[in-house]
This record gives sequence, structure tokens and C-alpha cells, in this order.
Amino acid sequence: MSQVVGKTALAYSRVWHMVDAKDRVLGRMATTIATTLMGKHKPIFDPASDCGDYVVVVNAKHVHVTGRKADQKLYRHHTGRPGGLKEIPYKYMMEHKPEEIIRRAVSGMLPKNKVRELRLSRLLIFPDEKHPHEGNIIKRYDEKINPDPKNFMKSEKFKPKLYKKKSNEVKQN
Repeated sequence: MSQVVGKTALAYSRVWHMVDAKDRVLGRMATTIATTLMGKHKPIFDPASDCGDYVVVVNAKHVHVTGRKADQKLYRHHTGRPGGLKEIPYKYMMEHKPEEIIRRAVSGMLPKNKVRELRLSRLLIFPDEKHPHEGNIIKRYDEKINPDPKNFMKSEKFKPKLYKKKSNEVKQN
């Protein structure tokens, strides 16, 4: 029996992923979410087909940004009226709509085409731990990314491993 999945319904089945945004860097987290929404992690990926998975993000109000972005970043939109450019600072957005920060970051990393809104509809963001999709979750992204990139290389993951040198002694009888 062959174990090749090919382009069958099994290959296109959608898996539910959960991402905990607590103490994660916004941009690095958004790239992995965008990759999962597009389906680039699957071997059957095709840019013209929609084969991405569902992503549930919890703890959206605990996400971090690096540098001085918390003070300087502005979210802009236009009302369509003359002089209708609106600017919302990051800190105000974090207090009132923390899920919108992640949605805009992921939206900027998706291709600008007709499938973009469909992919974003599979992104479900919740500001706290509670969400109604607990029974659907199959995969969890629990790995923590240090919010300070300068200390990231000093973590336990990146400590060099010491190997013992093999001796090239030949036994003599």
C-alpha cells in the first residue's frame, strides 16, 4: 500500500494551531502565523491554491515589540473624507484593541491578492487565555522567544556543545 498523500482531501485538510502570544516578539510571531495561514509548511503548497490552516492566538495583550516601537509606532487609516487621515498610537491600540495589532502585523506579511481576506478569516485572536475553540486545537506553538534579542543568543539553546575528541590509538598485540 502506498503512503503517498498527493493532492487529496487529506492533504488539504485544515489543522488548528494554537499560538500563545505571552512574552513573544510581535514580528517574529507574525511571520510564523502568516506562513501557517498560507500553508507554506505543507509539502503540497501552491501559491494559487488555498491550503493553509487555522491559527488561534491567545494572550494577545501580552505581546512585546522591540526597541522604541511601543512609543513610536502609529497605526494609520483613512476615513475617505478630505483630511480624514487617522493615527492611533501603539499604546492606545494595545489598551483598547490588542487583537487588532496582531491582525495588522499578520495582514502585512500575507500576499496582497484575493485570497488575503479568506486567509485572515482563519486567524482567530483572543486577548486572554479563554477561547471557544479548545476542542479543535491539534498543534501548539509553545516555544518562547525571548523579547530581548540581545540576550537571545545567551540562552540555553545556543550554548556550544562540547564534544570529546576520539583518540586514534591502534591496539597492539
